[in-house]
Amino acid sequence: MKLHTFLAAAAVFSATALSAQSVQKLDEEKYSVTNGDVTLVVDAAHGAKILSFKLGEQEVIAQKPEPPAPADGAPAPRMRFVNPNSYGSTFWTSPQAEWNWPPVPEYDSKPYEAEATADAIVLTGQVSKYGYRVRKAISADSADGAFIITYSIINESGEVRKVAPWAITRVPNGGYLEFDAKAEDVTPLDLMKVSFGEGPAKLEIDVANQNRKINVDGKGWLKFHDNGLVLTQKFPDITPEAAAPGEAEIQVYIDARKSFVEIEAQGPYTELQPGEKLDWTVRWYLAAEE
Repeated sequence: MKLHTFLAAAAVFSATALSAQSVQKLDEEKYSVTNGDVTLVVDAAHGAKILSFKLGEQEVIAQKPEPPAPADGAPAPRMRFVNPNSYGSTFWTSPQAEWNWPPVPEYDSKPYEAEATADAIVLTGQVSKYGYRVRKAISADSADGAFIITYSIINESGEVRKVAPWAITRVPNGGYLEFDAKAEDVTPLDLMKVSFGEGPAKLEIDVANQNRKINVDGKGWLKFHDNGLVLTQKFPDITPEAAAPGEAEIQVYIDARKSFVEIEAQGPYTELQPGEKLDWTVRWYLAAEE
């Protein structure tokens, strides 16, 4: 099987990089990966979503919304106007035009098979009707303070296909984002409050009565600042021409319900022969604001 590897997947299992990492099975569905004071929790039974990313007890990822407690003697309130996809971090194939909406269950919500060792966990999904299987390998690099997430897309369709990797992380509606881009790299420019200066571009997360999304030609990283925490994601830089049709290296989506924000990264649009797979690695960091 030929591999398209944009960051070496073998590094996921490097003994020197993973020596201080700890993987634990929390219950029949969930696993944790620890690196120093930071802990990641993944749910194998529900799309292998990353449910939590904490520094100590402080959470940075948007959590699954829960209905408010009913008043005494009253029926349970309905979860009206709440997006069921408003939490956690997931992975899809790109371009979205291939599958439109809702997310493909085999990537986003169906169970993944989990194989865990003391220092890594590999989660393998089911084959979708589009002929792809998704795999996620999660480990930690203690020397760098990073969590290494290698996403794989395997072409099991029996025909030549083109696809790009796409990671989506939901965060609370607040704080601000940073990325390396100029005004001409952001489209459409007038949908969100993005400012440009000598340093990185800054996007202030605000609210409006509409769903909004922008495309950004970045430089292989983004940062989310909120409540004293900084979440950094690093990924291979791509040119606009290398992105899937209608897509971009970085995307930001703000939900009209004012409940969450999606920070998104995509890799190169890649041709896969039958049986081939691509590997694409994102490095996550979480630290206190300096």
